[in-house]
Amino acid sequence: MKNRILVITVSTILLSACVSPKVYKDLESKYGVLKSENKKLTQENDNLLSAKNAAENELTQLREAYNEAISERDKLQADYNATKANLDNLKASYDALEKNSSSAIAENVQKNRELLAQLEAKEQALEAENARLKALKSELESRSNRVAELESVIAAKDAAMNELKNAISRALVDFEGKGLTVEQRDGKVYVSMENKLLFQSGSWAVGVEGKRAVKQLGSVLADNPDINVLIEGHTDNVPYSGNGTLSGNWDLSTKRATAIVEILRENSSINPESLTAAGRGEFAPIATNDTAAGKAKNRRIEVILTPELDEITKLLNKE
Repeated sequence: MKNRILVITVSTILLSACVSPKVYKDLESKYGVLKSENKKLTQENDNLLSAKNAAENELTQLREAYNEAISERDKLQADYNATKANLDNLKASYDALEKNSSSAIAENVQKNRELLAQLEAKEQALEAENARLKALKSELESRSNRVAELESVIAAKDAAMNELKNAISRALVDFEGKGLTVEQRDGKVYVSMENKLLFQSGSWAVGVEGKRAVKQLGSVLADNPDINVLIEGHTDNVPYSGNGTLSGNWDLSTKRATAIVEILRENSSINPESLTAAGRGEFAPIATNDTAAGKAKNRRIEVILTPELDEITKLLNKE
């Protein structure tokens, strides 16, 4: 295109040198027209090139979309084929089950009846067990309440017996170190008085100092009417060798216990029904009889104070 324009231009120059002005003007006019057409053609060529590039890009995109559509179609086709095969299998299984259902149901009727019977039996057993559990729970609650009551009563009685022990210790403080001990164990209070504080050897007559100790003990017992009082007489293992009014150590221990009871009875505030005298002879020693010191400990009066247990007995016997 450029060569063509150059040729025309050169030709025009040459002609202009040897042509008339009129011819020159005509040629110049034609040159202008050709130049305009060239510019127009150049613009159209550029537009066509742009359109061509756009078309090619669009074609590429369409091809990519086409390929994606083909791939998606193939995937859907494969899913369809698999689903259809699965449906066919399900239909075949359904048809087989439907064909055999009647006979299977008939065979299972008896089994179902047996299972229902077993279920009913289990339900009845469960109801019975629940009823038993409810009764046991009620009994457990009742017993727990009784245990709590017993613990409360026992704690109160232990506290009362501890206070009683302290009161006796205070009342008999003058006799500490003279063969008298006061202790609390197993819910009871034990007042132990060696014979040297109470009796002459082989005698059951209580001396002056011993009477004072027993009367001071009685003053505390008078303030505690609900206490049961057991007076036990004890000896060592040396056989009794006194006059014939006693048959032996057992008889001596009993008479000594009775002598203590008689002194306590002088206090009219002590209920005689709460007093008990017992002779144990040499058969409940607290020390060895092989030494003089041990024998002295064994020759004693023990006053055993027990709280009234009627309330505890009622709770234990409570239904």
